Amino acid sequence: QVWLVESGGGLVQAGGSLRLSCAASGRTFSNYLLGWFRQAPGKERDFVAGISRYGSSTYYADSVKGRFSISRDNAKNTVDLQMNSLKPEDTAVYYCAATSQFRPSWGLDDMDYWGKGTLVTVSS
Repeated sequence: QVWLVESGGGLVQAGGSLRLSCAASGRTFSNYLLGWFRQAPGKERDFVAGISRYGSSTYYADSVKGRFSISRDNAKNTVDLQMNSLKPEDTAVYYCAATSQFRPSWGLDDMDYWGKGTLVTVSS
C-alpha cells in the first residue's frame, strides 16, 4: 500500500506560478513511477506529467509542455509539480498517482494508487 497526500493548491492569477507537492508513505518510494493528473469540472481526469523511478525520464501532456516541470526526491519521498505561466484552463483538481508498471502508458487504469487531490484555480 502507498499513501499519497497532495498539497500546494490554491488560487493564482493567469500568468502566475504554483508548486504542488505530493508526499508518499508506505512501500519503497523508488519502486514506483509517479504521475500528476488533473480533472476539471465536468471533464474526465487527464494525465499531466510523469516521472520515472529515479527521475531520469519525464513525460508531459502536450498542453503543459514548456510550462510545467515534474521532479522527485526519493530521499524525502516527494514528487513535485512546478507550474508556470498558468492559464485559466489549468483550473482543476490535481491528483498525484503511483504505478509499479515498468512502462506505463499513463492511463488512469495504469495507476495503482491515488491521492485525494488538491484544487488549483487560475483566475483570468
